Amino acid sequence: MKNKNPKLSLLSEHQRSAATREIINFFSTEMDDEIGLIAAEDILDMFLDRIGNSLYNKGVEDAIHYAKEQHQRIAFDMEMILKK
Repeated sequence: MKNKNPKLSLLSEHQRSAATREIINFFSTEMDDEIGLIAAEDILDMFLDRIGNSLYNKGVEDAIHYAKEQHQRIAFDMEMILKK
């Protein structure tokens, strides 16, 4: 089953498949219940719809923070090599 929301492509097909298998395994081992592929994909889609943007934004915020830290280190290093 393809992602119902084409704009929400947070996962590759391989990642979607792996996550779906994990959901099926979780229900089997932890809940002692069997669910099928379609139900597992629906659960995955529901979670992605509800928290996907927050996870994406957290990743972007982390990248911004990391880039700022790297910029500060580079600026410091460049100031240190200035000839005086």
